[in-house]
Amino acid sequence: MPFPHKLARRLALLNDRAIAAAVVVLVAVAATSSCERPVAPTGDHSTPVASVTVSPPSASVPVGQTVQLTATPLDSNGSPLVGRTVSWSTSNPTVAAVDGNGVVAGRAADTATITATSEGKTGTCAVTVTAAPPGSVQFGHVFVVTEENTDYASVIGNSSMPYLNSLANQYGLATQYYANTHPSIGNYFMLATGQIITNNDSYSTVVTVDNIVRELLAAGKTWKSYAEDLPAVGYTGGDVGNYARKHNVFALLSDVVNDATQVNRLVPFTQFAPNDAHDCSLATADTWLKNNIDPLIKSATFQQDGLLIIVFDESGGDNTNGGGRVAWVAVSPKSKLGYQSAMLYQHQSTLRLILHGLGVTAFPGAAATAPDMSEFFTP
Repeated sequence: MPFPHKLARRLALLNDRAIAAAVVVLVAVAATSSCERPVAPTGDHSTPVASVTVSPPSASVPVGQTVQLTATPLDSNGSPLVGRTVSWSTSNPTVAAVDGNGVVAGRAADTATITATSEGKTGTCAVTVTAAPPGSVQFGHVFVVTEENTDYASVIGNSSMPYLNSLANQYGLATQYYANTHPSIGNYFMLATGQIITNNDSYSTVVTVDNIVRELLAAGKTWKSYAEDLPAVGYTGGDVGNYARKHNVFALLSDVVNDATQVNRLVPFTQFAPNDAHDCSLATADTWLKNNIDPLIKSATFQQDGLLIIVFDESGGDNTNGGGRVAWVAVSPKSKLGYQSAMLYQHQSTLRLILHGLGVTAFPGAAATAPDMSEFFTP
């Protein structure tokens, strides 16, 4: 069913004492275990492939980082053969994933074997994935802007969104990022709890599961949720006017609702910046981003240690991997410039990135085993 586009329903800030965006949904990301890279059809294919070498034959990569492998098909005399198709696979995608170009991403500390295959012949690389330094703080402030109900292909490359596309081109873009479910509320819960608590947009039960607020507080961090059209500071009730609680699941977390201090961290978006866009076109959404987010990016505080994540909660009509392919952009002075990743990620990885980037070592729900997204940033 079609979904109307809604602009930046929520912005969450996490900082040194942290602000983070919450999310929803409980669908584990499945890593691609086999990828194929077609090679340009050149050379004489009458000579069969006798063996395949992989360089380097062994490699070590930290969790969240990548390493490039190269496969060379050889004839019976050990001479390289050009123009042959090479496919890549991994013995354990939860430890080390590999894409069609031989780029291996470390996902969990352990070992895995990466195999390159050409015409039935194989070569391997033994990969050791090492743990990232525990509690390493990478960011002092984290901001998350969630936009709504739009397919990746309707955003990336769309001339109606020049500002967002400029950020995607300059900083980090996840080209295979998928929401977890439909409709919205499950995705917001995934971002906040690492679980798809419900797919009922009218859900009103306070949840007690582990969540981003609990872990931030335990680590001595602070947070704040800025919600469009929230009628008052600390409001945890149902829909009022244009405000929809399904987009603000912080108002359903026990760690917020049952704490007089934390509940007052639910604030109207006007405390961050005025916004008259609600249900709107992509062009209006892009203008809003430029007017309200660009000053944040250019601020001295952000340029020191900030991270901004712009992500769409779900696609407009795609069900792939639960919620469809959506745009995900990361902006930071620590970003690898012009970096694009074809690794498969979902909202639980964003939850993990937020917490890990702030030095938190406990991850709620599916975030505990989600692929790490450190590949987008310099150490």
